[in-house]
Amino acid sequence: MTDALIPTTPDEAFDKLLAGNQRFVTGAPSHPNQDAARRAEIAPAQSPFAVMFGCADSRLAAEIIFDQGLGDLFVVRTAGHVVGTEVLGSVEYGVSVLDCPLVVVLGHDSCGAVAAARAAVENGTAPGGFVRDVVERVTPSVLAAHAAGHTEEREILHEHIRNTVDLLVERSRALADGVASGRTAVVGMAYQLADGTAELVAAHGLSKSLTGR
Repeated sequence: MTDALIPTTPDEAFDKLLAGNQRFVTGAPSHPNQDAARRAEIAPAQSPFAVMFGCADSRLAAEIIFDQGLGDLFVVRTAGHVVGTEVLGSVEYGVSVLDCPLVVVLGHDSCGAVAAARAAVENGTAPGGFVRDVVERVTPSVLAAHAAGHTEEREILHEHIRNTVDLLVERSRALADGVASGRTAVVGMAYQLADGTAELVAAHGLSKSLTGR
């Protein structure tokens, strides 16, 4: 099945993701843009409609969760969706070069990076090697959640997603300008591993508020 509709606005792109996630949750995915015709169509060039910056967790495959196909999503992934210069450059490429109108930060429950950062803050335990660097980048979100009186896993996860969204907009002029002009939205979503739903928890640039969705 080929889906020829390419969203051109942030709201259209977000609504397309929501519709795909609903199909996935209900067990009725359409598996669009996954056939030989689509493969041949996009071989010369790509035109994704969203940048998906998600955790590298093996259970967080964006094209499956949102029922999309080849060439639909420009996917960037790191453990705990932590941000470095490579991530910023990759996300900016998706927005500035590929003209994606939407950037999604995708976090999830039972995240190992968030759990490790929480353990480091609460128990003083920290992993070795370069995993420590990942944990250190998540730690400010845990500290911010605790400062606000939030100690539950869901609350800490949402804080980390919001912090990541804000960090992208604050550090990237391209994203900030895109949001200010209405060309781009940067949103954060929390995925539930058990039921497959993706919940909106942060947004810059959507025409409707979180409560309006």
